[in-house]
Amino acid sequence: MNMQNGQGNPWKDFSGPNLGYVMEVYEHYLTDPDAVDQELRQLFDQWGAPVSLAGSASPSAAATSPGDLDKLYGAIKLADGIRIHGHLAADINPLDGSRKDTRRIDLETYGLTEADLRAIPVQYICKGAPSHIQDGYEAIMHLKKVYTDKVAFEFAQVHDLEEKQWLRQQIESTDYYPTFSDDHKKALLKRLTEVEGFEKFIHKTFVGQKRFSIEGLDAMVLLLDELVHHSAVKGAQTINIGMAHRGRLNVLAHILGKPYEMIFAEFAHAPNKKMLPLGSMKMNYYGWTGDVKYHLGADRSYKEEDTSTARITLANNPSHLEVVSPIVAGYTRAAQEDRTNKGKPDLDVSKAMSIIIHGDAAFPGQGIVGETFNMSQINGYKTGGSIHIISNNMIGFTTESYDSRSTRYASDVAKGFEVPIVHVNADDPEACVAAAFMAVDYRSRFAKDFVIDLIGYRRFGHNETDEPMTTNPKMYQMIRNHKTVRELYANKLVDRGVIDAGYAEKVYSENEQKLKDLFETVPKTDDNPDIVMNPPKVVEQDLPCNKTGVSEDDLKIINQELLTWPEGFQPFKKLERILKRREHLFEEDGHIDWGHAETLAFASILKEGTPIRLTGQDSQRGTFAHRNLVLHDENSGAEYLPLHGLSNTNSSFDVINSPLTETAVVGFEYGYNVFSPETLVLWEAQFGDFANMAQVMFDQFVASGRAKWGQKSGLVMLLPHGYEGQGPEHSSARMERFLQLAGENNWTVANLSSTAQYFHILRRQASILQKEEVRPLVIMTPKSLLRHPLAASKASEFSDGIFKLIVEEPRTGSNPKKVKRLVLCSGKVSIDLAEQIDKTEDNLDWLHVLRVEELYPFPKNEIVGILEQFPNVNEIIWLQEEPQNMGAWTYMDPRLRDVAPDGTSVRYVGRRRRSSSSEGDAIVHKKEQARLLRAAMTKEQ
Repeated sequence: MNMQNGQGNPWKDFSGPNLGYVMEVYEHYLTDPDAVDQELRQLFDQWGAPVSLAGSASPSAAATSPGDLDKLYGAIKLADGIRIHGHLAADINPLDGSRKDTRRIDLETYGLTEADLRAIPVQYICKGAPSHIQDGYEAIMHLKKVYTDKVAFEFAQVHDLEEKQWLRQQIESTDYYPTFSDDHKKALLKRLTEVEGFEKFIHKTFVGQKRFSIEGLDAMVLLLDELVHHSAVKGAQTINIGMAHRGRLNVLAHILGKPYEMIFAEFAHAPNKKMLPLGSMKMNYYGWTGDVKYHLGADRSYKEEDTSTARITLANNPSHLEVVSPIVAGYTRAAQEDRTNKGKPDLDVSKAMSIIIHGDAAFPGQGIVGETFNMSQINGYKTGGSIHIISNNMIGFTTESYDSRSTRYASDVAKGFEVPIVHVNADDPEACVAAAFMAVDYRSRFAKDFVIDLIGYRRFGHNETDEPMTTNPKMYQMIRNHKTVRELYANKLVDRGVIDAGYAEKVYSENEQKLKDLFETVPKTDDNPDIVMNPPKVVEQDLPCNKTGVSEDDLKIINQELLTWPEGFQPFKKLERILKRREHLFEEDGHIDWGHAETLAFASILKEGTPIRLTGQDSQRGTFAHRNLVLHDENSGAEYLPLHGLSNTNSSFDVINSPLTETAVVGFEYGYNVFSPETLVLWEAQFGDFANMAQVMFDQFVASGRAKWGQKSGLVMLLPHGYEGQGPEHSSARMERFLQLAGENNWTVANLSSTAQYFHILRRQASILQKEEVRPLVIMTPKSLLRHPLAASKASEFSDGIFKLIVEEPRTGSNPKKVKRLVLCSGKVSIDLAEQIDKTEDNLDWLHVLRVEELYPFPKNEIVGILEQFPNVNEIIWLQEEPQNMGAWTYMDPRLRDVAPDGTSVRYVGRRRRSSSSEGDAIVHKKEQARLLRAAMTKEQ
């Protein structure tokens, strides 16, 4: 290959895939010049072949033979093959290193020899290679080393050129891999000793008890140590961790600082609350019913010499594995936002970060993972990237990997979101620390997610009472013959002369003695535990009936500010006319519809200093075009939020159209709410039945989080509900499920019939957010009532009064002594009934109707008080539009019988028991609705 220098040649800056492409085009040029793009053809005519082995362009095409170009092209393809496919040949499986595919990285595959590669300059193969790399062959060997060792990389799915170049530079220069001093190596060994010693001590001391040990993935603690420390060095003030039960006790002990003796006391069923440490660490889980020890969370204050103080939180998490992922993301977003100014909250993603630990079977198996990744770069939900760790045991309970996923790796789900993936052998502690360095640096630079696939094994069965040889004998034969990572690393340090032969066992013995001494401090088993488990009195009591009205003068000012837009801003003219109808309602004591009432409530809450976050599918406009909180200029498309223009306001307002996701969004909002208790956080379902998809969040967090962990929440859930003949799927918000979950005043379930009631209940909720009696609020919101004249309240009702648990129908009950039947109902059907009462010419003095606005807690005292005013009632009817096995009937039935006077019957009027929630035909619906209304209003003979 004889090439000469060419001044100003165009090829000097080409390398890698770009160079390979130009060379491929040059081969076509040699056989058919006319088939090549004119611009490139002119370059080839003038400068000849794209490259020379001396690193220069050639003055003529004849200076380089096609054979030489083939070798160079092959070498470049080999280098890229190593980058893309090196992970297939990497040493990342600690149990079986035989499963390696080297076909895409062998010289023979590309027709190359060592001599061929020796003749090629380094810069064509590996531009950023270390300085000791002298030629193409050494460059290829270097690439093989860095891409096929105990750390393997997948980033071909990352399309952003800057990200890709940064990742390549970090890997090929080995800049990401820290230099480990002897002291650092000894510290890693000591940490591994603590991790292993803790597990083995529990195994021997509490024989047969479940702990879901970390053994086989011990290096996860080292990985977390470095993620926490390196993030804190970069300025993170909050670090949130979410994980399932595998290894959780070890993480609690060693990352969160939960005292060993406190954990031992939990195993011994001994009192342990007095063992809480002073200062930096606190448990955040004490509810009154509690939870098992490997679901519990904690908070810790973290400070090292080279960091500022950071808060570390391990989220409480039940066994439903991956559902904690969006909750931790919500924690993190709340910690990143400043909500103390009007307008949108100020977001600073450097203030907080999340670490989410997944199981290898759960990561591809549970859709919540994909939902959470999908949210990661969306404006309303992004957190500057989460660092994901796949706690990869290479097995799920008893299910082998080939039965649990259709992909090669557990991590492949992340590829569709262009997330870089590092696979690391859990038997190499230093490699795990290096992976942590890269993850934090990548997130800090690009504000995106990063996945670390930590590949290890599970030393015991799914839990310690399980015998894995029953179902997985081949794997567990290998595991039983496999040394622990502590033993392997200790041997390596001995071989390298870092420690003496007996050093590791001495450290282990000292650690074991410390554990024994701490165990001696554990109290005896509590033979008289609290089996009543009553909630605190403040939880059991009813919410205070604080005045929630806003003065007429303040409402007038708010109303005018909401209808004042920037100069030159022109919303859609039809919408402008609708909004302008609100202008003089307070002067005329006019009727205020649902959307208007909600906006007034939000505005008044903001002015009182409470930030608001509202999310849901199409919530900016509202599913039923009723909200319109975000106005759009019909000419420019520019947005304006009138709630951002309020005067004398120092609290933020955010309304977000969420992705078409329920589980992850509800989890995110719950987490956001837990971490920002001063904020009114609302989630709205597009239709109430969409809440079905988030049932796990309601069951395991929103309804029970305080009883299990003492975790307070004031989350508001808006669930459109009501029967309008639109079929079964969008009629019911499944009220019965929320009532079934109701207990211990864990939340409020309401089904409202007027806009003033909605206004007052939102303001009541905002008023309790930072009080001990705070609880979530579930509202069955309307559809047809959004603009119904009988649901609209007079403007004066917003200034006077409070939220009413019971609303008496004004068209009935005027003569209490004549009333024989009391009809109780809720929500939309109460307005349907009011319409029928308006239309009838019959004498209805024998009938009185009560609208039960708050279903749970049950308004017993209010109902009893009303019954005392109607001494001749002999019949109580519960009227509902839902089928008998749905809605509120099964909840109300025993409670109404409890308050009914002696001799008074209690019966049901509504649809029969059904398997489907409503009819599918509008005409059938109307006839059935008319039947149940007639039954409620027809006097028995």
